[in-house]
Amino acid sequence: MAQWNTTVHTYSGKKVNRVGAPGVAKHNPKIDMTPMVDLGFLLISFFVITTELSKPTAMDLFMPKESKVPMELGELNALTVLLDKDNSAWCYHGRWEDAVIQHTIIKTGFSGNNGLRKIIIAKQQWLDNYNKKEGRNGLMLVIKPGSGASYKNVVDVLDEVSINGVKKYAVVKMSEEESVWLRSE
Repeated sequence: MAQWNTTVHTYSGKKVNRVGAPGVAKHNPKIDMTPMVDLGFLLISFFVITTELSKPTAMDLFMPKESKVPMELGELNALTVLLDKDNSAWCYHGRWEDAVIQHTIIKTGFSGNNGLRKIIIAKQQWLDNYNKKEGRNGLMLVIKPGSGASYKNVVDVLDEVSINGVKKYAVVKMSEEESVWLRSE
């Protein structure tokens, strides 16, 4: 009669009686975690950098205080933009009354270098030549959205303010005369 070879093996600190082939030992596999750690650091770096790069930016908008007496504005430094329906914009320099009498109200659009940007740059260059005290920093851009103007139009004008480095600007209500004039155009 054959005898079974019974051996005693230790497995995780416990003695185990095992019947079977003699001398077969179990080995614990070793896992190299270095590539996994590298991948973890790469992912963390990627997400930290992309969240830092995509932070939203905001632009400060200062609104004039409501008062019964209108604030006087220097005629030479003023450029007013009237916004109306259908993405239309009208510009004039100086006072409204003078612009109406002299027919210097210009229709413009928002198309890059040929629209509002061209008018702002021309006004800044004119101020650099004729306003020696402040130069282009003296430009006061007055934005007057009408009842038909969209929020996008106001944002487009504010983008032009930022692109052209206009230091002084305000968003104010359109006067009744300006509203009547726009309805007639």
